[in-house]
Amino acid sequence: MAESVASAAVQNVTNQAMTYASHYVRYFFCYGEIVQDFTNQRKTLESKIQRVEICVEGAERQNEVIYKDVENWLTRAKNELKETQNLQDEIDRVKCFKWCPKWGWRYFLSKKLAEKTPIISKLLETSNFAQVGYRGSLQGIEFITSTDFMYSESSKSALNQIMEAIKVVNMIGLHGMPGVGKTTLAKEVGKHAREQKLFDKVVMFTMSQNPDINKIQHKVAAVFDLKFRTDIEDTRAEELFRCMQRVNKILVIVDDLWEELKLETIGIPFGDDHKGCKILLTTRQQQVCSKIKCQKEIQLGILSKDEAWVLFRDQAGLEDDCSILNEVAKEVAGECKGLPLAIVTVAKALKDRSLDEWRDANQRFKDSTHLYDEVLGGVLEPLKLSYDYLKKGNNQMTGNHIQMCFLLCSLFPEDYEILLELLIICGIGLGLFPNVYSIEDKRKRIVEALKKLQKSGLLLETDGADTIRMHDVVRDFAHSLTLKGENRFMVKNKLKEWPDMVESFEYYTAIALWDCSSNIKNFPEKVEFSKLKTLFLHGEEDDLLVVSSTFFEEMKALQVLLLVNVNFSLKGFHFLPNLKTLLCTECKVENFSSSLINMRRLEILVLTETEIDEISEELVKLSTLKYLRLSGVKATMKIPPKLVSRLMSLQELHVTSNNNINLLELSSLSRLTALSLYFSTNQFSQEDFVFPKLQRYEVGPLLALGRR
Repeated sequence: MAESVASAAVQNVTNQAMTYASHYVRYFFCYGEIVQDFTNQRKTLESKIQRVEICVEGAERQNEVIYKDVENWLTRAKNELKETQNLQDEIDRVKCFKWCPKWGWRYFLSKKLAEKTPIISKLLETSNFAQVGYRGSLQGIEFITSTDFMYSESSKSALNQIMEAIKVVNMIGLHGMPGVGKTTLAKEVGKHAREQKLFDKVVMFTMSQNPDINKIQHKVAAVFDLKFRTDIEDTRAEELFRCMQRVNKILVIVDDLWEELKLETIGIPFGDDHKGCKILLTTRQQQVCSKIKCQKEIQLGILSKDEAWVLFRDQAGLEDDCSILNEVAKEVAGECKGLPLAIVTVAKALKDRSLDEWRDANQRFKDSTHLYDEVLGGVLEPLKLSYDYLKKGNNQMTGNHIQMCFLLCSLFPEDYEILLELLIICGIGLGLFPNVYSIEDKRKRIVEALKKLQKSGLLLETDGADTIRMHDVVRDFAHSLTLKGENRFMVKNKLKEWPDMVESFEYYTAIALWDCSSNIKNFPEKVEFSKLKTLFLHGEEDDLLVVSSTFFEEMKALQVLLLVNVNFSLKGFHFLPNLKTLLCTECKVENFSSSLINMRRLEILVLTETEIDEISEELVKLSTLKYLRLSGVKATMKIPPKLVSRLMSLQELHVTSNNNINLLELSSLSRLTALSLYFSTNQFSQEDFVFPKLQRYEVGPLLALGRR
């Protein structure tokens, strides 16, 4: 028994000795193999880190949230790579000093490498991520960019009252005059609510006078990661209702409310349907708060004289040491009546101006006679200063054209996000910047003008880079400018009957009629607008407004015609000798091909989601055509061979409908600067072709880009 125990003990000691000796021998004699294994694994880890980082960067560009395990792996992998750099340096030193005895050095280095290699291998084993990130919930751009809040006495008091009220009541109303800062304060409330984690979700949307329920529903749905299964408004409301009920605490900010709101039409659960849903609304009219039965009403007042001066001085970039200029500036600031919108707009307009220009502005304020209603009278006149200063620093013609870009924006409905491309083609049709020949250069000049308007505070940015917006008070001001004078505008919405035509109507230069009922009363067969240059005619959605072919005959000065949801004929268009821009969206156009000869001065033709008979050889009669866009056109789109190549004046071509245009035939269009063309493989030629002036393009097969 003793012998067997002794034998087992000896065997155990022997095994341990062999194991130790085995590692020792391996470290001593397998140095090259260990180094190679370590080096390979370390290089693989380096490459893997790079691949994961590229995936992470791509996910972040798509606004994805990176998974925690991916972030942790990257941290550990980078640390390991950094820690093993000294081992790699030692390997390189051993290679360099071959003459130096290094057996002991090799042994200890080999031991360190052998211990590190499994750690790197383990990292590599856990590096295969199916996805590195996920789409996070949208939080609302309003609260990310909310930086304009000024802590005045009135705004501080209102903010504190709201933050206290949302803890105990469900419906809060914030009211005040236009431009007083209600929207800015509402954004600040949303920002505070998010930062303090008072709610699981915070969402804000604008109602305005003519709310777009579809747009509002989609904006709210985006915050809750909800994708609607239907286009029916009522069904979308129910989907949204059920989705929001699953979230415990919600703050809904309803901005610019004009009349009583029925939350169920949008799909917002409230009251007994969802006690955790709180509503903050802003409105110009106190009676709206009463009608909707707000449990707490808060009025936001104008700034005090001192508060107004602090804001004005900050926006105008004035220094304390310039006492003479500051004295004049204080008087100008006083004319802004404590209204933040007016203060910011006027201050930006006068920023970096000379003392004489400040004095001139101040005198003009003192001499002016207010022509506007009591509520807006103190606001619109200061805004006029910004408008007039658009000419400063520019020649007379350029200044006029920048002002016209501003007035063009006022033709669109309240809170409308205006496409820059639409403003560009309308501006070109009206002949803005006539000294610039190419459409590409005119495009740049118009975009520059719009940026100047933004910087002056007369236009606002939107969430999208391709749209722009006009504040409703500024829009009211623009309309006041067009009540008389050279530019006479008429803008009407939800038209149910044709306006009474009085003698002054013949002097209008621009008319925009939005959402006209298909059953509009007294719609005329013909109207005489001898000075009309711009006409926007917009029918109701899914209900085409039928317009007689003789309707346009007495509009001989017409240069820009925008038609949406309209059924009309081109038959009478030979009476429009000055028409430069024709844009049709979701229209039905009769006599299209046979009537093209009537529009020989047309420069811009845009047909989107529009039904026409065909595109014929008559298109070549449009010898002055510079811009052609066909998108979603409801026609066969069998364009006669080599027809497009004969439109020698063409500078921009955008055909995103199914078509039969061969790319090679476009090579003769030497003036082409912009091209969008989707084609099938049989339309593409392998022959060489050159577009010497092309600056922007989007060309590809229909299957890859999708039919549009």
